[in-house]
Amino acid sequence: MSLRPIEHDRKYGELDQVVRAHLGHPADDEEALLAYLRHCWRTRPWAIATAEHQLREYAQNPPGRLRLRLGEFYPVPDVGLPDSEIQDWLLRLADRLRASVDDGAAPPHATPRTHWEWHARFPELGQFLGGWFSQGMVEEFGDHDLALHDYVDGTDRGLVAQLAGELRDLLSLPLEESDYVLAVSELGMEVDPPEPLSPGAWLAELANRI
Repeated sequence: MSLRPIEHDRKYGELDQVVRAHLGHPADDEEALLAYLRHCWRTRPWAIATAEHQLREYAQNPPGRLRLRLGEFYPVPDVGLPDSEIQDWLLRLADRLRASVDDGAAPPHATPRTHWEWHARFPELGQFLGGWFSQGMVEEFGDHDLALHDYVDGTDRGLVAQLAGELRDLLSLPLEESDYVLAVSELGMEVDPPEPLSPGAWLAELANRI
């Protein structure tokens, strides 16, 4: 039978986060691993040890094809490696995570540098921009103001407050205007901000209005 959500999270939840932090990057990309470490040291440092344990357990007890086919085991997403190299890769990641914990070696704070890190750091902003400012915004809402009102009127107050905090967090980063263009794109926005505002100026206006 397929894994129940609680079984998945208990055995593979943090392993899944580490692997997904590498999607779209070469398997041994240092930046992808640093993005995961940077986010976890900042928000939930205890998760790094959990990830190390889950990675090592999975590598040392890999699933057979039958268990994968039955959905009883976590299938590692495609990270660009042949199956024969996955085990060693997972163990290398586990070793790096353990060294980070043992040495207390947290990467310095920095602007997000991967798609995964942008969404891990700004989850509600990603939901807002990707859900309300996609290519279909004009057809669905009419304009930016109506899309904003639809989000605010239909979203839990706690999530709206979280969005306000994430906007302030983003605006506190040392970003140039080109960085704001990258940020809104990584977070799912598919339309231009309302004229004559730049992405940075529009985000600042949103933070004040929300």
